[in-house]
Amino acid sequence: MQSLKQAYSSASGAKKNEVALKAFFGIAQKWGLSSEQECVLLAVSKSTLYRWKQKGEASLTPGTLERISYILGIYKALRILLPNEESANSWIHKSNTASLFGGNSALNKLMKGHVIDLADVRRYLDAERSLVVQKLSEPLALS
Repeated sequence: MQSLKQAYSSASGAKKNEVALKAFFGIAQKWGLSSEQECVLLAVSKSTLYRWKQKGEASLTPGTLERISYILGIYKALRILLPNEESANSWIHKSNTASLFGGNSALNKLMKGHVIDLADVRRYLDAERSLVVQKLSEPLALS
C-alpha cells in the first residue's frame, strides 16, 4: 500500500487536493473534532466544509494546503512522541503547562484560527522531538 506521502507526490493537482482532504478529515475524526473546529482549522465556511466532505474533492488554495500541512505535521509528531495512538490523539485536548499553551490545550491554541498558531504548535512538537532524539543519542552513564 502506498504511503500518504507517496500518493500525494505522484498525484495530479486535483488528486493532491483529494489526498490532502482525506488525510485532514481522517485526522479530524481521530482527534474527535467538530465541524466547527474543522472550519476554524481550515479557515473555511460550513457550506464549503460540507461540500468538501460530500464530494471528497475541492480546489484548495495554497493557504488551505498550508494549514493541512501543519495539521499533518502535528499529527506525525504526536505519533512519534507518544507511546500509543490513544495518547497521541487525545494530546491536543489536554491542558498543557508549556508556556506556549499557558495551561490550556493545544486545541484551544489552534482554535484561534491563525496559521501562525498551527505553525507554533508544530514547532513546539518538533522541538520536543528534537529533545527526545538528543536524549536518546547521549552516551549511557555506566558508573
